[in-house]
Amino acid sequence: MGRDEQEAAYFTLLRAREELDGIRRYSEYLAEEARRLRRFMAEGQAHADGIHRRLRRAIRHTDTALAEAVEARLAIIAEELRSLPDREAAAEAFVTECEREHAALQRGS
Repeated sequence: MGRDEQEAAYFTLLRAREELDGIRRYSEYLAEEARRLRRFMAEGQAHADGIHRRLRRAIRHTDTALAEAVEARLAIIAEELRSLPDREAAAEAFVTECEREHAALQRGS
């Protein structure tokens, strides 16, 4: 039974590490996505500034909807980024707990 418990603890540890790594990658993705969206909006506005409004009439009616969609996405990204430190800390604590449990089972075998 000790060997089965040790293997179970090891695989739990692996999953915990994968979860922690996933949270960290997600955080990086969100930060990069926010930068990309801000850059997209700034570049779009900079390019549009040189074009007369009359010429942009066909696409101008989508400007507000596009800006609102980007702002909504940025708000969700900001909310997710605010919650990630707690999630990462909890995942780190779980990894530490799993490491201790696995080490204790190894010593006990």
